[in-house]
Amino acid sequence: MTPETVVALGRQAVEVALTLSGPMLLSALTIGLLISVFQAATQINEATLSFIPKLVGTFTMLILAGPWMLRMFVDFVRQLFERIPQLIG
Repeated sequence: MTPETVVALGRQAVEVALTLSGPMLLSALTIGLLISVFQAATQINEATLSFIPKLVGTFTMLILAGPWMLRMFVDFVRQLFERIPQLIG
């Protein structure tokens, strides 16, 4: 296995990880921004106010995007396992 192959596999793994975490992170970011605007407008400075909406939003996004995320991850692992003979030999 050449160093270029290792770097390519690492790059693909990072791309898959970022793609899989993207929807949940974006939902938490959006909800956090909306809660922060609400807190600034009403001058309610409670740090725990944004926790439950972020948790619910992230869980909802996991339910909605979960099948797609699982399919993408399984495809990546399947391709990786199928390339093992080529990588070794």
